Amino acid sequence: MRQARTDDAHVVVLSAEGRAFSVGGDVSAFAAADDVGVLVDNLADALHRTISDLHRMDAVVVAVVQGIAAGAGLSLVAAADLVLAGASARFTLAYTKLGFSPDGGSSLLPASLGLHRALRIALLNPVVTAEEARELGLVAEVHPDDELEAAAEEVVRRLASGSRAAQVATKRLLRETAMPAAEVALRREAVSIRARAASPDGREGVAAFLEKRPPKFP
Repeated sequence: MRQARTDDAHVVVLSAEGRAFSVGGDVSAFAAADDVGVLVDNLADALHRTISDLHRMDAVVVAVVQGIAAGAGLSLVAAADLVLAGASARFTLAYTKLGFSPDGGSSLLPASLGLHRALRIALLNPVVTAEEARELGLVAEVHPDDELEAAAEEVVRRLASGSRAAQVATKRLLRETAMPAAEVALRREAVSIRARAASPDGREGVAAFLEKRPPKFP
């Protein structure tokens, strides 16, 4: 993103190599940390700077998703302006499975999905298919996996051939209307996830995940 600002980029594409877009945080690192609350707070701070930059940058941000986008991976997807997904893509938050509360701007999802759709995703942790994500409004377009790259290139071409000034103004207007208190929400998320990660529920959720068993929350 620093390079994109230096280059005054018109479009930024978020994509990943391999089977997954992102599987989220390293749970084994949470278990090994001397102070998991501090570790998670530092991670959330870095993630939130990235999310905030994506929201505020003039470039139109296009996420191209293959495989799973989980936890903070879903947060990165949701921070984009346009999301394209392969037909086999899947999306899940999964924070509460660990006894954590969500971060990465997940509390802003009601602005794009609606309150009760966002609550379902955050509380029940369903694995949402690409087509379901399109119906929810998270994903703009779904393409066969082997056509995803070409479809993304076409979207980038269309954006790059348009009026950059008009796109910048439009992005600012819509984002400021939909998410006027985004920075406040990100800070609340960081405070909350630090407390949840250090709590007995957080420690039990991490242990259960690594031991591949259901958590035993009180």
